[in-house]
Amino acid sequence: MASKRGRLDQFVARALQVSKKAVRQLLINNHILVDGTVAKSPDLQIDEFSHIVCNDVVLQQHQKQYYMLNKPDGVVSATIDDKHPTALSLLKGINPAMLHIAGRLDLHSTGLLLITNDAKWSATLMAPDHKVAKQYIVTLAHPISDDYIEAFAKGMYFAFENITTQPAQLTMLSAHQARVVLREGKYHQIKRMFGRFRNPVVALHRESIGGITLDNTLLPGEYRVLTQAEVDCIIQH
Repeated sequence: MASKRGRLDQFVARALQVSKKAVRQLLINNHILVDGTVAKSPDLQIDEFSHIVCNDVVLQQHQKQYYMLNKPDGVVSATIDDKHPTALSLLKGINPAMLHIAGRLDLHSTGLLLITNDAKWSATLMAPDHKVAKQYIVTLAHPISDDYIEAFAKGMYFAFENITTQPAQLTMLSAHQARVVLREGKYHQIKRMFGRFRNPVVALHRESIGGITLDNTLLPGEYRVLTQAEVDCIIQH
């Protein structure tokens, strides 16, 4: 979802149903405030979070929102779905109109899901060049060995897309479970990498994205607002 930037005069003209000439007169008379400051320029760039007031009437006052959700199995990372409950439907009492999911999980994958209305923030989070680490606990059908560690660290070539995955860190936790850290997100990447060993993934649980770790007090389906420190750790990455 892209940030909705545009000219101030176009926004005010639409909001008040007046001409741009009328908006220019409002600006000349100091009748329009943007983020608490008197606006002078009709081509001032605003976005969906600019606080805009005209003659003491608030035209826009959207607040940035950031949530972490402990996604349960069987919930889709989507805004609308005809067959399954959606992640946004679990945010009870929250208006989902401007919200979107930053970093999706498959239907049966669980764990940390980030939801926001801040397109710039989510774009930073998911940008390939930022290489934000994503950490998962993976449960496998068959035992794993040290061979997996080297293969994940070297990267794997997938002919269908003609790509080689970036080095990934695998730590063995038990015979059937590993912690995997990725800095990219190719299609079904973890399942396909373990598929090279003909070892099906039984469960996939995301623990963290960058400096944001799933709150262990949240039960599956529960959510909370991100702290300012959590929000900032993505921006400062």
